[in-house]
Amino acid sequence: MTKRKSGNYEVGYRKPPRDRRFKPGQSGNPNGRPPGSRNKTTVAIEQLLEDAAETIARKAIELAKSGDTALIRLCLNRLSPPRRDRHIPFALPEIHTPADALDAVAAITNAVAAGELTPSEAASLSQLAANYAKAIEVVDLEERLCRLEEARANR
Repeated sequence: MTKRKSGNYEVGYRKPPRDRRFKPGQSGNPNGRPPGSRNKTTVAIEQLLEDAAETIARKAIELAKSGDTALIRLCLNRLSPPRRDRHIPFALPEIHTPADALDAVAAITNAVAAGELTPSEAASLSQLAANYAKAIEVVDLEERLCRLEEARANR
């Protein structure tokens, strides 16, 4: 069987010869795809939809009015999309020290028990309190470290 060249390697090989493979961490295009560049097909489809948007919208509304439940749902979702986040009317106790986070989490837990907050809202608020307490802790540790280094330098 004679082997013929096809592209960069001979037909019959599973992989290109070792000397032609990319080195680890090196791609065929070292610069990569330019930031902000978009797929040509996506751009073309968006342009087609944009050009016909009004016609499509009118037809969808017409079909929805005639009883097409899928289009009714689509139109309603566009007119009134479901809310992702909402303002939670909850007075979170002030957090000045990491220990204050415990009071905040206790208040959140009591609000869930009383039905004032949903468990998912409580989880978000608890994470917020934990992150804030962690930030206070990091700043406090940084200040203590600076004071220790200054005291050591002054000896």
